[in-house]
Formats: sequence, C-alpha cells, structure tokens
Amino acid sequence: MADPALVEELRNGVRKICSRFPGSYWRDLDARRAYPEEFVDELTKAGYLAALIPEEYGGAGLGVTEASVILEEINRSGGNAGACHAQMYTMGVILRHGSEEQKRRYLPEIAAGRLRLQAFGVTEPTTGSDTTQLKTTAVRKGDRYIVNGQKVFISRTEHSDLMVLLVRTTPLSEVKKRTEGLSVLLVDLREAVGKGLTIRPIRTMMNHSTTELFFEDLEVPAENLIGEEGKGFRYILDGMNAERILIAAECIGDGRWFIDKAVRYAKERVVFGRPIGQNQGVQFPIARAHVQVEAADLMRFRAAELYDAGLPCGAEANMAKLLAADASWEAANVALQTHGGFGFAEEFDVERKFRETRLYQVAPISTNLILSYVAEHVLGLPRSY
Repeated sequence: MADPALVEELRNGVRKICSRFPGSYWRDLDARRAYPEEFVDELTKAGYLAALIPEEYGGAGLGVTEASVILEEINRSGGNAGACHAQMYTMGVILRHGSEEQKRRYLPEIAAGRLRLQAFGVTEPTTGSDTTQLKTTAVRKGDRYIVNGQKVFISRTEHSDLMVLLVRTTPLSEVKKRTEGLSVLLVDLREAVGKGLTIRPIRTMMNHSTTELFFEDLEVPAENLIGEEGKGFRYILDGMNAERILIAAECIGDGRWFIDKAVRYAKERVVFGRPIGQNQGVQFPIARAHVQVEAADLMRFRAAELYDAGLPCGAEANMAKLLAADASWEAANVALQTHGGFGFAEEFDVERKFRETRLYQVAPISTNLILSYVAEHVLGLPRSY
C-alpha cells in the first residue's frame, strides 16, 4: 500500500509544475503540432519520469501506484501525459530482461534525462494488434542484425534517442508456437535515422507526435539484443500490465478534469434566469460521470496494489484500463454537452481534451481486445481469435 503522505506530496509537486503550463501552452502546441519540450524537461529535472527506475540506477525506486498518480495529475491539470509517459515505463524491458551491462549503461542516463527512451516499435500496418504476425525481420549477420520492415503509429520517435523494437528473428513457418521467434532490439535512433531508418510523421486528430517507420537494411549491433533471441513476445507482454494501469490513471485524470470543468461551467452559466446546473437534466449526467470515474479509480489502485506486490494482476489491469477509458470518454461527452457551443471553442480546452481522451478507446489496446481477454481468461469462454 502506498504511503498516503508520499502520494499527496507527489500530487502537489506535479500540480506545481503543471501550473506553469496552462491551457494556453497546450493550445499553442496543439495548433503547431509541436512537442512539449519545456514541460517534459521540467518533469525530467524533478525526477518524476524516473519514478520506476530503481535507486541503484539513479531513479526514485517507486512503484506503479506512485507512478500512476504522477500521470493522473498531469492530465487532471489539463496537460497531456501521453507526450512523455513512455519515458517512465518503456525502460522496463531493459530493467526486467536486459543484461547487467545494459542496465548500467542505459538506466542511469535515462533516469537523468540525458537519454530519452520513449519509442516502442511494435504495431505494423498489416497486422495491427495481431503482434505474432508482424513482418519486420532481423537477420543475424556476424555481430549485427539486419532489420527490414515497417512500423506504424509509433509515437515520439522524433523526440527519442532510443527505441525498443520488436522484430521476427525466426520465420513464422519455422516455429512451433506463433509467439516464438520474436526478439527485442534496442535501436539507437541517433545513429539509425538516415542509415536504414526513415521516419515519416503522421498527422492525427490529436497532437500525439506519432510516426510510421521504414527499415531498409538497418544494422543494429547484436549486443543491443535484449534478453534471449526468440523470447521477445514474452518480454513485451511483461510490461503491458504496468502500461495499462498507468494509462488508466491518465484516463482518470482526464475524467476528473472534464467533471471539474463541467461543474464550474454549470454553476456559472445562467440561462432562463437560473444556472444550468440547477436542472437535473444537466446535473444527472455530470453526477453519473463522476460515479464512473470514482469506480474506475478504485480498480486502478487495486490493480496497482497487486502489481507492486508482485502478484498476478492481468485481469485487474485490463479492467482498470477499460473502466477508466470508458469513464473518461463519458466525462468528455458530458463536459462538451454541458458547455454547449462553447465546448467546441478552442479557448475552453474541452475540444482538445475531448480529442485526446478519445484515443484511449483504441490505444494502447482496444477495449474490444480487453473484453476478449476477460471473456477468455477470467470467464473461461472459448478463445475468439
């Protein structure tokens, strides 16, 4: 169980930083599709993005519970933690499966902010969530892997020094199980771009700094293999529970931001001689959205508690992410409806946050895949895919 005093200290610290980056800061970035360099640098200097890195490697040595509070507060303050959340958890594949030399080489630099590891190369245009069918290959030639293929919707690649890349090192036709033959490589983007790697930005409905990647005979040193060759699928899965808990926390932050915004506006907006918040038709949707966010919050903390205790938490992590994503999306709709026409005006920030929180119905995992997981692994129903 997290120390309540520490949690409150984290909340206050993050709020203090976020107060220096108001809505106008995020609106300007959104208009220019620019990356929040200054904001990310401030979080890094304060040590928040190194929360999950053990103290022996220069991090704070905190748990997922505390890390989730940090990300929640960023979104609750009106910011977008999606710009930097991967710096917090992507390093987990090195921490859990990397060699001691890799840990000592990279983790202190990541903790200090001298290296950014924010890119996670898994998704491909033709395979989507069917990860075992990915087509990007890495062929071992001497002390190098030669990488060829394509990835899509890989966020923050242009703002990262390193990337965790999932590739197939053994053809699918040569493995007994489709989850075998996948490997994880650590790619130094500073050396790769223009030398076998091409990055192409994708403009999306929200400012998410996402890209598609093209690999053409990219050489990656064999020493950059993380863990054992052929076991990369399991390594990737290991980090997904943490990711889902942390994303759930961001959704909860969004949900609380939307509800606070709707409540304030409903109290202040006067129509027909009375504040609109006096009408039950306005009150009830806001109240219901609040209830849903609070319920999702309980599941977030339950999942985080299990994770930090080293106990199985796949079901709880998935359910937390689904409940929180649904709650934030409902709160977004309520806030927009409460504001009426003003909800569509950029200066109120509702439309920006509305677009941002919609992403979590789709990524980093579709809510439909979560339902499939619960149906099969919790309820014992036949596998559907």
